[in-house]
Amino acid sequence: MEVESLKDYLVKHKDELVCSILNGTYRPNPVRRVLIPKDNGQMRQLGIPTVVDRCIQQAIAQILIPIYEPLFIGASYGFRPRRGAHGALRKCQEYIPEGYHWAVDLDLEKFFDTVEHSKQIEVLSRTVKDGRVISLIHQYLNAGIQKGPTLQANETGVPQGGPLSPILSNIMLNEMDKELESSGHKFVRYADDVMILCRSKRGARRTMQTMPRFIEEKLFLKVNRDKSQSTYISKVKFLGYSFIKRKEKGDFGYTKIAYPR
Repeated sequence: MEVESLKDYLVKHKDELVCSILNGTYRPNPVRRVLIPKDNGQMRQLGIPTVVDRCIQQAIAQILIPIYEPLFIGASYGFRPRRGAHGALRKCQEYIPEGYHWAVDLDLEKFFDTVEHSKQIEVLSRTVKDGRVISLIHQYLNAGIQKGPTLQANETGVPQGGPLSPILSNIMLNEMDKELESSGHKFVRYADDVMILCRSKRGARRTMQTMPRFIEEKLFLKVNRDKSQSTYISKVKFLGYSFIKRKEKGDFGYTKIAYPR
């Protein structure tokens, strides 16, 4: 179904659709697998829902966002109202002059493809008490992936491409944010990119040991240790930018990284 046909479909089938959602008989369709290129030359996997499922997901997201926004930590950016990439970079600039010159750059390996469904539902259920909503979200997580003529099961992961994946990812990663904040860390997270700022090389190395353990043992996510690092701030690449010391101002600015084509 094309987007332009959605209105006519809803006018005709609205009552039937709403009833099936309320009584728990609605079954989401599989998402369609699409690959798009990233800036670094790699490919990103998207899962595109049908237009009806996108409409339902958007309705769920519009209820979840106002509930969770007050629960999210100020150091998290991405997929949030008025909290974009440059806001995250400016937040880093606030910390650096305070002596936070060492950074732990954690790479969450294929985050959207590796989220454990049971953990996502557990975290959701702490706040969302309507079992019908939880059940519907669980069905979206388990709806499967259509790749050409082949239907694949997806026992893990939150497919990118629908309105639900951004808010679900922030709900999951807010667990990491709370752990970092309770430990007294200065950090900035943009979606699944997180940078923890430390005052010393030793502190950065210690954080590099403790946080991956929490992420893997408590959240059941994977940390790519080959891509993760603890290093001096000027050697970090964050959101496609690097931090450079500005001689004329004596502080750190950020500049766009040029990827080879």
